[in-house]
Amino acid sequence: MQNHPHRFYGGHDLHFLTFSCYQRQPLLHSVPRRDLFLEVLERERRRYWFVVLGYVVMPEHVHLLMSEPQRDMLSTAMQALKLSFVRSLEGSVVPTSRKNGETWGIPVRGDSEPTVSHRFWQTRFYDLNVWTEKKRIEKLRYIHRNPVKRGLVVSPEQWPWSSYRWYLSREAVR
Repeated sequence: MQNHPHRFYGGHDLHFLTFSCYQRQPLLHSVPRRDLFLEVLERERRRYWFVVLGYVVMPEHVHLLMSEPQRDMLSTAMQALKLSFVRSLEGSVVPTSRKNGETWGIPVRGDSEPTVSHRFWQTRFYDLNVWTEKKRIEKLRYIHRNPVKRGLVVSPEQWPWSSYRWYLSREAVR
């Protein structure tokens, strides 16, 4: 079995991405952290020139349906997103090395914030190329139903850290 799945880049495909907090801990459980993640996502989207077709920020992971960046590789843009988020956390300590920087950061908040031993993100991300309209719709439905499936809300429009409401009524999202 291969340790690292083969990723297909350069075809201007859509990508369904999933990346998790370290050891799937709920490090994105608070409203300020989820809001901050969306701010950083928008900043990195503009920096790397990619399109986000769908997203959901869950307490312990993130799903994105997005295009390939026009600037640099997808893996570079995701590393920058994760590292930029950790650097944006108030009171975090971030290493100077970018090689492993996406996984490190010490959230120093009050007792209400979960903390881990110096890590925030898992190192890698799951990536699936989305080549058909049917698969695009399937992944968007999966993204938008994730908070309902997990019991966080009763219906998708109740979870503000998702692109669902934009698809529902073109409502501006966070």
